[in-house]
Amino acid sequence: MKAQKPSKKHMPEVDMKPKVVAAKTPNRYSAIIARVFAIHYRRKGEAFEFTRDEFAGIAAELGIKLPKNVGDLIYSFRYRNELPDSILNTAKNGLEWIIEGAGRAKYRFRLVKLNRIVPREELLTIKVPDATPEIIAAYALGDEQALLAKVRYNRLVDVFLGITAYSLQNHLRTTVKDVGQIEIDEIYVGIDRHGRQFVVPVQAKGGSDKHGVVQTQQDVAFCEQAFKNLSCRPVSAQFMSNQRIAMFELTVVDGVIKVVDEKHYQLVASSAISADDLQAYSIHS
Repeated sequence: MKAQKPSKKHMPEVDMKPKVVAAKTPNRYSAIIARVFAIHYRRKGEAFEFTRDEFAGIAAELGIKLPKNVGDLIYSFRYRNELPDSILNTAKNGLEWIIEGAGRAKYRFRLVKLNRIVPREELLTIKVPDATPEIIAAYALGDEQALLAKVRYNRLVDVFLGITAYSLQNHLRTTVKDVGQIEIDEIYVGIDRHGRQFVVPVQAKGGSDKHGVVQTQQDVAFCEQAFKNLSCRPVSAQFMSNQRIAMFELTVVDGVIKVVDEKHYQLVASSAISADDLQAYSIHS
């Protein structure tokens, strides 16, 4: 008995056309910011300005859709993503490009020695009894909100800076002369045992966001403008692995951001703090 040949309609179709793999292209944000840089950059320049109004024309020129939230384009390169290689490769040894405010809807590319503030994993982690109300922990919205709540309820600003501090206002949006609009996550005012008074702008970072030096520059400029009689002590708080919290005190020296102090805290039940832990803290205090 002869085997029947499969009918053509039941034979699998094989696509003999060569597959074309699309070349990887930069996303909208990278394409727009790279073009802005290319238009304004001069090989020997270390700073130059551009405006937000340029983005629409560049997007049309490149044939891409302009992001709805144009401000997020700048934010992403300040705190989340690296600048395109075409920009990074122009930086001189030991310097990095930052994007800072230069007025209303105006920005400035500038070369600096330090851009991102990143926790050092080798530092000792200090356990602190967790005083966060359970209902707050249950309903905190997002990493940043949860972090600000933990810092506030556990008085970590007080513990870290060694002062008595009080939350004055959170999510403050304001305008700073020669900078433009800024937002500060939370502002504290405080006093020490000598009667000295301080203003403490706090920036919180959760998830993959990193603290950028631009925020500290803006915070200091605002404090000098609004709290002339108070000493400004900028603080950055950032979630690490295992729910640890990195705290940085920062300052500006000759236009450069410096890390004054860095501590890592972990909020735990009181029973999780051993006698050995307390002994270690007394040795390293």
